[in-house]
Amino acid sequence: MKGCSERLLLLLLLASSLLLSVVVAAQQTCPADLDSKCDGGAPDDWEGEFFPGVPKIKYEGPTSKNPLAYKWYNKEEVILGKKMKDWMRFSVAFWHTFRGTGADPFGAPTKVWPWEDGTNSLAMAKRRMRAHFEFMEKLGVDKWCFHDRDIAPDGKTLEETNANLDEIVELAKQLQGETNIKPLWGTAQLFMHPRYMHGAATSPEVKVYAYAAAQVKKALEVTHYLGGENYVFWGGREGYQTLLNTDLKRELDHLANFLQAAVDYKKKIGFNGTLLIEPKPQEPTKHQYDWDVATTFAFLQKYGLTGEFKINVECNHATLSGHSCHHELETARINGLLGNIDANTGDPQVGWDTDQFMTDIAEATLVMSTVVKNGGLAPGGFNFDAKLRRESTDVEDLFLAHISGMDTLARGLRNAAKLIEDGSLDALVRKRYQSFDSEIGALIEAGKGDFEALEKKVLEWGEPTVPSGKQELAEILFHSAL
Repeated sequence: MKGCSERLLLLLLLASSLLLSVVVAAQQTCPADLDSKCDGGAPDDWEGEFFPGVPKIKYEGPTSKNPLAYKWYNKEEVILGKKMKDWMRFSVAFWHTFRGTGADPFGAPTKVWPWEDGTNSLAMAKRRMRAHFEFMEKLGVDKWCFHDRDIAPDGKTLEETNANLDEIVELAKQLQGETNIKPLWGTAQLFMHPRYMHGAATSPEVKVYAYAAAQVKKALEVTHYLGGENYVFWGGREGYQTLLNTDLKRELDHLANFLQAAVDYKKKIGFNGTLLIEPKPQEPTKHQYDWDVATTFAFLQKYGLTGEFKINVECNHATLSGHSCHHELETARINGLLGNIDANTGDPQVGWDTDQFMTDIAEATLVMSTVVKNGGLAPGGFNFDAKLRRESTDVEDLFLAHISGMDTLARGLRNAAKLIEDGSLDALVRKRYQSFDSEIGALIEAGKGDFEALEKKVLEWGEPTVPSGKQELAEILFHSAL
C-alpha cells in the first residue's frame, strides 16, 4: 500500500506540474509581431462598440439621478468669462485607464477588460487604442496623455521598439483625425524597465543615460507628430536609496545636462510645446530629486532652466511631500511655473501614492481658486492620473470614475466663482495686510525699507497692536460657498 500511495502522489505531482506549465504558457506575452503564431494573439478585428451599454455622456444638471450623466460639468457654460471646457481642458490618462490591472503589492490583477486577450502584441495595442478613442468620444473629452511604452510594446532592440511605437502612433494619428482628439501631453516611461533600476538621467551607468536620451528623443518626436501641447518629465527613479553609494552632485549635474539636452532637441525639431516637470518626494526611490515645487524651482534656478520648464503638479504627490495640493499649486503659480495639474488625490489614512479620483468638493474649490487666479492652465490642463480601485471591475466603472472627477472639479470652479463674486474672503485677506498700504509699507515692499529708518519708526510708534488673524471667519466664508 505504501508503494501505491507513493506512485499516486507522484502522479498527482506530475499532473499538477503539467497543469502549472500550461497555465504559465497561457500567460506568456506574445511577441510584438503581427505575424506571430503565439496562441491568443489579438487580431485587430474587434466588431462593434467596445462600450455598447454606455451612451455618450451628457450634462443633465444637479437634480439628475442618472449616474452616467454630468451634474455639474456643462462644457459650453460660461463661468467668469470662459467656457467650462476651456477652464478644465480635461484629459484621459491612457496608462491608468487602459493599462491598469488592479494589481497591488499584495495581490494579482483583478481587471481583464472584454477587449483584452492577455498579450502584449501590436495587434492588441491597436485594439486597445481603438477602445481608448471610443471611450474619450463617449466621455466627451478631447485630450489624452500617454507614456510611450504604455501604448506600444517593447521590442528586442531599440530599432524594433521604435518601429512598434511608430505603427501604433500612425493609428493614433488616424483616430485623432477622425475625432479631433489630441494629446495634452506625452512622455517616456523611464522607470519600469530593469535598465532604469538606478535611474535614467541619474544612472551611474553611461549606457543607461544614453538609452534614456534616445528614448526621450523618440518620445518628443512622437508627441510633436501627434500635435501634443506639452511634454512631461516624471523622474520616478531619479533619486537615491542611500547616500552611502551616491555621488549627489554628479547625479544632479547629469540630470540638469539631460534636461538641457531635451530643451535643445525640442527646439531643433520645432516642437513648441511646454516642457513640464512633475515633482514627487519618494516612491519608488527613497528620495526623489524633484521632491516638491520649491525644490524643483531651486533646481531650475541653479541650472539656468527656469525659462524652459513649468511644473505639472500632482495632488497626491503634494500630500506625500507633506503639503496640501493647494500649497503646491500656489507655490507654482506665484513663481510663474504652474503649467498642468494631474487631477487625483490620496487617502489621508494611507501613506503612499493611491492615485484616486478627486471627490472632495472643498479640495476641488481650492484647486480651482488657484487655476482662476492663474488665468487658466492652457496650454496645460487637467489630466486624470487616477485609477479605479482594485475592487472596481466593471467597464462602466471607468466612466463613473471620470464623471465623478470631472463633476467634482466643475463644482469646484462654480464655488471658486461664488467666492470671487461675493468678495468677502478676498476683502478679509486685503484687510489683513492693509498696514502695508501705508507709505512705509510701500517702501518696504519696494525693497527700500532700511533698518535705520525702520528703527526710527518703531521709536515713534511704540509697541505695535497686532490684530486678529480671523482664521475662523475665513473658514466660514470659504465653506459658505461649498
